[in-house]
Amino acid sequence: MSSAVPGRVLGALVGLAGALIAAFVLAPRLLANQAGADFGGEDDLRHAFGAAFVDYWHSGTREFTAELANIVDYWFRYHLAKAVLAALLLAVLVTLAVLLWRRFMAAGGTGTRVALAASGGVATVLALCSLVLVLANAQGTVAPFASLLPMATDEVRAEVGQRLADGTRTPPLDAMIDDFARYHLAMAVLAAVTAASLLGVCALLWRTRRRSPDGRSRRVLAAFCTLSAVLALALIVVAVANTTNASDPVPGLAALFTGGW
Repeated sequence: MSSAVPGRVLGALVGLAGALIAAFVLAPRLLANQAGADFGGEDDLRHAFGAAFVDYWHSGTREFTAELANIVDYWFRYHLAKAVLAALLLAVLVTLAVLLWRRFMAAGGTGTRVALAASGGVATVLALCSLVLVLANAQGTVAPFASLLPMATDEVRAEVGQRLADGTRTPPLDAMIDDFARYHLAMAVLAAVTAASLLGVCALLWRTRRRSPDGRSRRVLAAFCTLSAVLALALIVVAVANTTNASDPVPGLAALFTGGW
């Protein structure tokens, strides 16, 4: 793709990114509020989940109560909407960042280069934030019940923590442990796949750098190659940590309910 991208294309990408950011903030709750679930905000959700979780904990069955199932379904739809919007935003921001840095590498004037570097840096940072949002919300989509557990009220926290400490299992506790393991396994897989993708990007950038005759281009490509490698290493650490939690979820779940997480 040529570096001489029309300004209107960059403007359209900026506008699209702004619209997606607004949609990410406003749309998920509206999209998730269906099929009997209608929460005005996090306080409403926290209150509803706290009451439903108490009933579920004392039900003695693994199956969710109707009220809890409704809340978990809502939380699934909420995270799914956020994951899709964050993925679209990531694609737009990556495209915008690539175009801005290509312009930077071809720009002549100092002022123009400074403006393009600043704009490219902002787009890059926002793209990294979008990547984190994709991973976090994809994890919440895979295991919505586990991602709701921090909203449990103090009324049952001590009892759940005690059951985990003394090894007394109940069907609701087994369901919580299984979903908590799934929650961490999801992030382990997501982090590992993303790390592998970033290492592939790093290799491609390094090969392109070696072929580039321009010193400025080589410096930019080297910087992004380094950034990709550092992010990949960080994600490998995340993948290993989450694999450990997935293989032995009880200590992490106990820490969540006793305030040590």
